[in-house]
Amino acid sequence: MIVELVRHGQTTLQAEHRYVGSTDDPLSPQGAASLRPSAQVPAQVYVSRRCRTAQTADLVFPGARQLVVPGMEEMDFGRFEGRTVRELERDPAYRAWVDGMCEGRCPGGESKDEFERRACAAFLRLMDQAMADGKNRVVVVTHGGTIMAVMARYGIPRREFFSWRVEHGCGIALDADDWTQARTLRLIKETDHRRKEHHA
Repeated sequence: MIVELVRHGQTTLQAEHRYVGSTDDPLSPQGAASLRPSAQVPAQVYVSRRCRTAQTADLVFPGARQLVVPGMEEMDFGRFEGRTVRELERDPAYRAWVDGMCEGRCPGGESKDEFERRACAAFLRLMDQAMADGKNRVVVVTHGGTIMAVMARYGIPRREFFSWRVEHGCGIALDADDWTQARTLRLIKETDHRRKEHHA
């Protein structure tokens, strides 16, 4: 089985460098314009409950049936949602969170560990069902943090969480042949669903 994890396009709040996790923020006009249709559109695509993943799937995989996977959403930043680093820099709770390498719980939100366990549990259910159904290709349009969580847990080669960061509109193609026995996903290549003029 081939698995592709795709990060959604840039959103309105992300364009302003704000924390966006549980907020249901849509793609910005520029984020939508940066995406191009894939040459290979699967019959179905898995998305999170956030509209930015569904909007991205519509643009990159037009016509594919969308299956919503609860639990695959980005980390909930709680009180930090929708705010910039500059707006938060004098907030003692934010300073404590940053000083703790962003591992602790955001006030009113999740800790990194809670988020990783929630996202990976949802992905595990998705993969086991896809294997049981005999699928040969799985495409998931999700969030940057979700991709990092999944890859830090299951990715080969073994790498730490933040090293698996991907750009908006990009993704990772993976070989899942060892999933049933070893619960591993081997990196094949990085993918890019952006229009050429939007490449960094």
